[in-house]
Amino acid sequence: MSAYQPTAINHAHASENRIHADDVAKRYGFRGGLVPGVAVYGYMTYPISRQLEQRWLDHSQLEVRFLKPAYDGERITIERSVADGGQSVSCRNDDGLLLANMTLNVAGALPAIDARAHLAPATSNPTRAEIAWDAISVDQPFAAIIWRPSADENETYTDYVADDLAMYRSGVVHPHLTLHWANQVLSRRFVLPAWVHVGSQVIHRRCLHVGDTVELRTIPIEKWRHKGHEFIKLYIAYMVDAEPAVEIYHTAIYKLAERAA
Repeated sequence: MSAYQPTAINHAHASENRIHADDVAKRYGFRGGLVPGVAVYGYMTYPISRQLEQRWLDHSQLEVRFLKPAYDGERITIERSVADGGQSVSCRNDDGLLLANMTLNVAGALPAIDARAHLAPATSNPTRAEIAWDAISVDQPFAAIIWRPSADENETYTDYVADDLAMYRSGVVHPHLTLHWANQVLSRRFVLPAWVHVGSQVIHRRCLHVGDTVELRTIPIEKWRHKGHEFIKLYIAYMVDAEPAVEIYHTAIYKLAERAA
């Protein structure tokens, strides 16, 4: 297909994550509030779903990296290419700046299920408090979250990325919504005043559908500091019928470096 050119919309202005608000984002050197990375990913999945339909959500592995922000009202250009048995998708703004890239493989065997998928979750989480380095316990599971995607929720997150494909009106959960819940497990565990999603690795083993009972099991597996930023990496298993339907390795800057006055 030819390049897909949607308009990026920031539907998260009122989010607890104030990086989506113009005033806070500008304090960190951005032009305005950031369009959520999960939404940029949602736009990027359109040419894949148009070509492969549900098949890629039943069996694939991908990595998406967010390099530069997309801003509200900005036209973005999504281009898909196929080479060496895999696919790549790029997202650029009208200046030609690469905002995000994604690689996808739908052929061949998937990696073995991560053993952490079957670790027992915590029985409960501590009182939700602002995230801090010492509050992140690597390799210690969070309490599980039960998520039952509804038709209304799925329609909302499909509409947020202006996706008109029929499969998402017929019970298939939109990948935008799936990745949104990787953000939710972090924000339900900690208060995060301003943070940025920088990338995800996703393994699809079974398509999620409206009405599924999904147990979200989350474990922080890394934390590190770089250039004044503080990072966290989560492993998240979307369990359906006691087996992972989706596995996500989700990376974020939970504390942005302070800018010099």
